[in-house]
Amino acid sequence: MSTTPLKVAIQMDPIEPIDINADSTFRIMVEAQERGHSLFYYTPDKLAYNEGRITARGWDVEVRREVGNHFTLGEERVVDLSEYDVVWLRQDPPFDMGYITSTHLLDMIAETTLVVNNPFWVRNYPEKLLVLNFPDLTPPTAIARDLTTIRAFKEKHGDIILKPLYGNGGAGVFRLTPDDRNLSSLHELFTGISNEPMIVQKFLPDVSAGDKRVILVDGEPVGAINRVPQKGETRSNMHVGGRPEKIALSDRDREICDRIGPLLREKGQVFVGIDVIGQYLTEINVTSPTGIQELERFDGTNTAKLIWEAIEARRAG
Repeated sequence: MSTTPLKVAIQMDPIEPIDINADSTFRIMVEAQERGHSLFYYTPDKLAYNEGRITARGWDVEVRREVGNHFTLGEERVVDLSEYDVVWLRQDPPFDMGYITSTHLLDMIAETTLVVNNPFWVRNYPEKLLVLNFPDLTPPTAIARDLTTIRAFKEKHGDIILKPLYGNGGAGVFRLTPDDRNLSSLHELFTGISNEPMIVQKFLPDVSAGDKRVILVDGEPVGAINRVPQKGETRSNMHVGGRPEKIALSDRDREICDRIGPLLREKGQVFVGIDVIGQYLTEINVTSPTGIQELERFDGTNTAKLIWEAIEARRAG
């Protein structure tokens, strides 16, 4: 129990359909409630700037771990978010202009309210871009919209992964082997639906043994889960059928965390999930990382408790 109850607002996707045994936001909410904090819930479309105030239309909410009856809402009302101690930015990507606008609006209450993760740096450090600051930790990578650049990368590395720069959950991820002839068609598909560049990386065969999700709290690694792709599938994301397994942190994982952790802590990225395949860092997830319920089941680590202890310390400081 926290000595000082906090007023907490949660900006998240609709609460009705979530899987209460897997959703990290739900686990964070349960822990907050058990620590005596009050919860207010709203969806991203209910966030607004209104004559100098940042407001949200939503509901006071109580949560419980009961399938089919996991929340109770109060009366709908409009609140001034600057009057809250903590606001959680927890909706899922895609990291589009709607998401970016949310970070700009939440920036405006930063002097009075602790926004987790810090929205300025969420905006400037999206998952597939922050890793570019650490090229020695990552597989060979290119970000481009130009087909000639992407084709040259493929000719150099042979077996590659092509995916949207701002996607999530494994959507739109393609493996192109050396004899694959679909690069031009995929390029037409991607550029036809978006004006954003693509990210292309050398394929890492170690993914067959799993894509490790390492969870950091305030820059410190607290544990990991391994996500193993289904047979015949390149993607290991749990959204597309990846199987979570218990796994320990390796020396390489700790080396990677030692490099990136201080930056994450300095920039207010309290809850972060990084992806590691073999020896390589592939993503740093700051928008809406997941995996804490699986980690808790596998090794008993109460990540939600550690997250709230970090937040309470920041508020107290």
